[in-house]
Amino acid sequence: MARPIPQPADAQACPANSSRKPLGAWPSDDGSCTFTLWAPLARNVQVVSSGDDRSVTLVPGDHGFHSGAIPGVEPGTRYMYRLDGKNERPDPASRYQPDGVFGPSEVVDVSDFAWTDRDWQGLELQDYIFYELHVGTYTASGTLDGIIDHLAELKSLGITAIELMPLAQFSGSRNWGYDGVFPFAVQNNYGGPRSLQRLVNACHAASLAVVLDVVYNHLGPEGNFLGEFAPYFTDRYRTPWGQAVNFDGAHSDHVVRYFMENALGWIRDFHIDALRLDAIHGIVDRSAQPFLAMLSSAVDELAQQTKRHVYLIAESDLNDSRFVTSQELGGYGLHGQWNDDFHHALHSL
Repeated sequence: MARPIPQPADAQACPANSSRKPLGAWPSDDGSCTFTLWAPLARNVQVVSSGDDRSVTLVPGDHGFHSGAIPGVEPGTRYMYRLDGKNERPDPASRYQPDGVFGPSEVVDVSDFAWTDRDWQGLELQDYIFYELHVGTYTASGTLDGIIDHLAELKSLGITAIELMPLAQFSGSRNWGYDGVFPFAVQNNYGGPRSLQRLVNACHAASLAVVLDVVYNHLGPEGNFLGEFAPYFTDRYRTPWGQAVNFDGAHSDHVVRYFMENALGWIRDFHIDALRLDAIHGIVDRSAQPFLAMLSSAVDELAQQTKRHVYLIAESDLNDSRFVTSQELGGYGLHGQWNDDFHHALHSL
């Protein structure tokens, strides 16, 4: 059952420079929860308890960030953000949307899972043999937990890694996954965040790596509220699927940060071994420090810290070697990219 937010009128003030706090809702051992939101388009932001309309005003900080540490907010609490006393919207960095894209977000402690994969260091990239699967259709249950019973069968095929099609929360219960609108939230009818942790843990116990397909070139149309919070999108470029993401315009530093935190969170909190970056030809970024290059550096650093093999594998139709060229030689430093020409050739045969 969802827990309510306590009654106090205002959040406890966070230390200055709230823009450095991780995005989303982060519960603490002392029973409080720190909420951090980038919303330069709102002057006032309140955290609203689902069901009883109690609210807490966040403290505005630099660069349009709003933050506050609220006592008595435990995992399982459901909440919305109220913008300027009007619209109530889910958290753009929500880790779980139990009632879908229009419902409240739920506070999740992603750090308290009992991992048993301490000895897992991942695989060398040359040893990857992929099996791509769609969670919603692979088993009768259509869940992440449902895949666990099939891992021995999958491994018997000779594969070394399963690639999960996108898990970011989308509208409804049936979708390929490329219309996700909450990039941090694991699709609710697939089982949510805890189910993903259980699956990855089981895969590693079976010596299988896990690759996650992530979409950073656009968001889906239904339930996409990011533009009400901040300039996440731009009209300077177009994609075939929706508004282009603002990776190089005004305020783009914080857009980059949003997607960087997302990517690193999958690796850190869910022990994902590799990210498949969907259609990077749809990521237009003419900045001096491109998002993909920054992400590559951050992933390499996290891999060193965790002593694991972690990879970024791009999908691209540009045939541009710079994406997989080292940054020392002027490239982006990604670890691999799909050979789309080979893929299209197979389809034409």
